[in-house]
Amino acid sequence: MVRYQLVIEYVGTSFRGWQIQKKGSTIQGLIQQNLTKLLKQRVILNGSGRTDTGVHAYAQSAHFDCNKKILDLTKFLKSINHFLNDKGIAIKQIKKKSGKFHSRFSAKQRIYRYVILNQISAPVIENGRGWHVKKILDLDLMKKGARKLIGTHDYSTFRSSSCHAKSPVRTIKSIKIKSSKNKIQIEFRSKSFLQQQVRSMVGCLKFLGEKKWDLNTFEKVFKSKKRALCAPPAPPEGLFLFRVIY
Repeated sequence: MVRYQLVIEYVGTSFRGWQIQKKGSTIQGLIQQNLTKLLKQRVILNGSGRTDTGVHAYAQSAHFDCNKKILDLTKFLKSINHFLNDKGIAIKQIKKKSGKFHSRFSAKQRIYRYVILNQISAPVIENGRGWHVKKILDLDLMKKGARKLIGTHDYSTFRSSSCHAKSPVRTIKSIKIKSSKNKIQIEFRSKSFLQQQVRSMVGCLKFLGEKKWDLNTFEKVFKSKKRALCAPPAPPEGLFLFRVIY
């Protein structure tokens, strides 16, 4: 058996997320179906992690095993993309890896970026690629709140009720917030995240930026470990899986 890693870009708008579902089209399902067709063998595609319905990716990572070596990787890349590109998916790279490599368990860090389009007018060109927030947000206040989220903590407040992770404890290495021409980007780095954790944190940071909460309230909500006190999660269209580091 030969193992290959794929680096995948996709627009998540029309998919029911990464993971195969009983109903609806998924990124994993569509790629796996076309790999099986091209390689003429049953292929199981393993991703670095799930992305929810509507979430995008610049560089999702996944791997699969193949009975025989693929002789021409460039030709194979062109062939698989022929079937995927018009669906909003692109395989950017294919690499031969050792059998010890695992797209999920070998990952040392995952980087997500959330985009807020902070302007009065509705976005047109970037519609569906960010969260449109009309009220001007206080970036300095958001940065102060973000600093309180960094480190090793119990993130139960930001954890979806359907999350199956064994522990709510995670370590966030960094959170960076920058703004340019009304576009705010919030970058989160961690080895792993809980289900809806990033979107929930962004929702709370937005409440802070709008001054619906002050820093004390923000910190109390975080430390409460109560999901019911969390602000509504940010919508999925602003979230991008930016990179997986091994």
